[in-house]
Amino acid sequence: MAEVTLDLRGTPKAEAYAELKTHIESILEGINDDVAAMATMSCLLHNAFGHLWTGFYRVVEPGKLLRVGPYQGSLGCLEIRFGKGVCGTSAAKGETVVVADVHAFPGHITCDGRSASEIVVPVFGPNRELLAVLDIDSEHKATFDDVDRRALEELMGWFSRRK
Repeated sequence: MAEVTLDLRGTPKAEAYAELKTHIESILEGINDDVAAMATMSCLLHNAFGHLWTGFYRVVEPGKLLRVGPYQGSLGCLEIRFGKGVCGTSAAKGETVVVADVHAFPGHITCDGRSASEIVVPVFGPNRELLAVLDIDSEHKATFDDVDRRALEELMGWFSRRK
C-alpha cells in the first residue's frame, strides 16, 4: 500500500478520528513492531491535525522513568520521571490527562514555550503493562476534549491488541 499522510484539519473531530483510525489500521496491518507503530502514529496524528508536538515517551524504568521515543515537532524533553509534569502524571496514574492550560498545571514541564494545552494518553501492551505515553501539545488553549480523549485511547488500543 502507498502510505498517504492525511490533513484532516477542518473535518469534524469524530469524523476525522474515524478516518484516521481506518487509515492507521490499514498501514499497520501485519506490523508487530511498537517503535514502527509509534513513529507511524506520531506522523499521521501530527500531520492530520497540525499539532505543535506529537509523540511518545517510552517506559525505560517501569514506575520510574520515561524517555523520548518517536515524535514529530520541535525538540522534546529527553527524560521525564513518573509523577512529574503531565506525561509523568499520566504514566504514574495510568490514565489520560487533558490539560486546557498547561501554565495552570502544577509542575508542568516546559519543553517548548509555545505549548498552551496538552493531552497525554497511556499506552498499554497486551498484558496491560505500561509501554509508553502518547503526548500531544497544541499552541492553543483548550484544544483537547473528551472526543480527543476517547478517540486517542481507542487508537492506542492498537498496542494492547497487537500479536
